[in-house]
Amino acid sequence: MNASDCIVIIPTYNEKENIEKIIRAVFSLEKCFHILVIDDGSPDGTAAIVKGLMAEEFSDRLFIIERTGKLGLGTAYITGFKWALEHAYDYVFEMDADFSHDPNDLPRLYAACAPPKDGEDASEGGYDLAIGSRYVSGVNVVNWPMGRVLMSYFASKYVRFVTGFQVHDTTAGFKCYKRRVLETIELDKIRFKGYAFQIEMKFTAYKIGFKIKEVPVIFVNRREGTSKMSGGIFGEAFFGVMRLRWDGWTRKYPSLPANCSTVNGKQ
Repeated sequence: MNASDCIVIIPTYNEKENIEKIIRAVFSLEKCFHILVIDDGSPDGTAAIVKGLMAEEFSDRLFIIERTGKLGLGTAYITGFKWALEHAYDYVFEMDADFSHDPNDLPRLYAACAPPKDGEDASEGGYDLAIGSRYVSGVNVVNWPMGRVLMSYFASKYVRFVTGFQVHDTTAGFKCYKRRVLETIELDKIRFKGYAFQIEMKFTAYKIGFKIKEVPVIFVNRREGTSKMSGGIFGEAFFGVMRLRWDGWTRKYPSLPANCSTVNGKQ
C-alpha cells in the first residue's frame, strides 16, 4: 500500500499525448504522491488511459473523476478539492497535465508547506499556500510566444495594482494547499471558472490571512497536445479582478483557523 498525505489534482481535456507520461513522472519521485485526474469527457480517450493504468499498475494511488462535457477549470478543481478533503489528504496540489509544470518541483512546493525538520530554517516551511511562481525571481518562462509572456506577466502586475495583493505570479496554476486552507475557504462561493479562478483562490486565501510562499519555478510551454487558453479566459480575469477588489472592501471573509498564528509570513 502506497500511503500518502499528498494528492496532486490534474484536470484534463484531450491530453492523451501527455497523461501517462505525467503520471509516471509524478510516481517516479522519491516522495510518494497520489494523483486525482478530473477528466471533462475527453473524446481522445484520456480517461481510458488513466483507467488502464489504475487497473494494471496504480490501483492504490491513482484515481479519476469523469465529468460530462467541458465544465471549466475552476469547477474541476473545486470537485477535486472536495474529494481530497473527503479522503483526508493534508496537502493538495494543482498541476497541469502537459509538463508546463515540472513534476520535480512538487517536493519543493511540499517542503514550503510542511513543518520544518529539525535543524532546518523555520522560515523555509510551514506556509499554508505555496505557489510555483514564474515571476518571483525574474521571468522564468520557456518557449512561450513573447506576446503571451507579456500578457501573463502584466496580468499579474495588473492584479497587484488593482487589489493590493502582493504576490508576483497571481495567475499561477501550480500550487500546494494545506488542508486547512481548503477547509476554511467557502469553496461553493468561488465564482470564477477560468483563468480568474486561480486569482480568486489566492486572493481569498490572502484575505483570510493564510501564510503564502512563492517558490520560483521554470514554466515550459507544452510540447504535445493543444493549449486550452482563449481570449475569453483572459477577459474573465480582467473584469473579475475588479470584482475581487470590490469584494475585498465589502465581503466578510471566513476567520483564520485558531491554529494559525501568523499572517502572510509575518509574526
